[in-house]
Amino acid sequence: MARVDENELLANERLDLAQLRALQLDRLKQSLRHTWNGNLAYRRKCEAAGVTPDDLVALEDLSRFPFVGKADLRECYPFGFFALPIEEVSRVHASSGTTGKPTVVGYTEQDIVTWSGLVARSIHAAGGRPGMKVHVAYGYGLFTGGLGAHYGAEALGCTVIPMSGGQTEKQIQMIQDFQPDIIMVTPSYMLTLIDEMKARGIDPAQTSLKTGIFGAEPWTDAMRREIERSAGLRAVDIYGLSEVMGPGVAQEYAHTQDGPTIWEDHFYPEIIDPDTGEVLPDGEEGELVFTSLTKQAMPIIRYRTRDITRLLPGSVGPMRRMAKITGRSDDMLIIRGVNVFPSQIEEQILKVPVLAPHFQIEINRPGRLDVVMLHVEPRARVDEAQQQAAVVELAHHIKTMIGISTKIRMCKPGSIARFEGKAARVIDNRSRA
Repeated sequence: MARVDENELLANERLDLAQLRALQLDRLKQSLRHTWNGNLAYRRKCEAAGVTPDDLVALEDLSRFPFVGKADLRECYPFGFFALPIEEVSRVHASSGTTGKPTVVGYTEQDIVTWSGLVARSIHAAGGRPGMKVHVAYGYGLFTGGLGAHYGAEALGCTVIPMSGGQTEKQIQMIQDFQPDIIMVTPSYMLTLIDEMKARGIDPAQTSLKTGIFGAEPWTDAMRREIERSAGLRAVDIYGLSEVMGPGVAQEYAHTQDGPTIWEDHFYPEIIDPDTGEVLPDGEEGELVFTSLTKQAMPIIRYRTRDITRLLPGSVGPMRRMAKITGRSDDMLIIRGVNVFPSQIEEQILKVPVLAPHFQIEINRPGRLDVVMLHVEPRARVDEAQQQAAVVELAHHIKTMIGISTKIRMCKPGSIARFEGKAARVIDNRSRA
């Protein structure tokens, strides 16, 4: 992996606003034309909306073009939303979907170089420098987190420790033995590492770690303060999602800690009213929408992230910041960094013949990590042994297909509330804690 050059690392500080807007418009025109030519599904959406790439003359004209959501990607599963033939795609990643099928994204060789450069820029903004050691504790595989962080750290010239997720005791051993400067991990798992260190008589504040780059799940300023106080490091936020690229869409600067700066030379952000789709002015809260400006394999136009936030003025350069995400405009849950939909849970329940199609998901955070309790019912005339076997089978399905661990409570038949309208499937007690 070639190292990213200084101009790329410092692009936000070397462009003025006029240069940035001109670059965005030029790249937006190219990306829109490339998508129109290569992605038949999106072209049909544009034709139905009565717009073509020629209608984009100014950045504001983007509001005339149709949105893209997860449903569009699912309908084109697996590769139908790519703008290039699969033979020209170097890598695929995937994230959770609501129907058992993942959302698939593709990258050309140049896309991977671009992505690596943006993660390198993110690590640099967080205080990382060539020669530092980076402990990557995001999961590797189809999830974009591990490999995205890995390639970005290498592109910056860092030494990568590709630990991946889990194996808490070994994580701590590697931190002690390899003496990394930076850790990239979910904030909730960082708290678990801190707790385990304390349980083993290790002072977390005395490790070699100086910086934590935390993402893949929402986290509060209160959690930031606790991590910094306990681990003696500087905690910064990284933002991304696989449909847009992966980690490295936006990054918080270490010396400001005032919210992630969006790398606007590669991603054009909008805030919309989630109900009407109307574009809102900067500073107003709404749903975050992204358009990619430089992606080749799967450029994305006006992707609805469902994240609720605000666009704020840049504090380091002309690129705007995003405020802390306050929630989502859909019903997706984020459990320990994994996207989970109630319909996914329902799908796994229906695989177990002795279980009735009635359930409720209860989420608590009694300590550091989320605990999911799934309330289910047996069908009539099911004995105790069958019920216990069903609990084991369901837990296995959820862990295998969705990637989370759950506690399962078998309730009496008919005891879970029924609803005439939309079922209230989720009791999320985390916000009350």
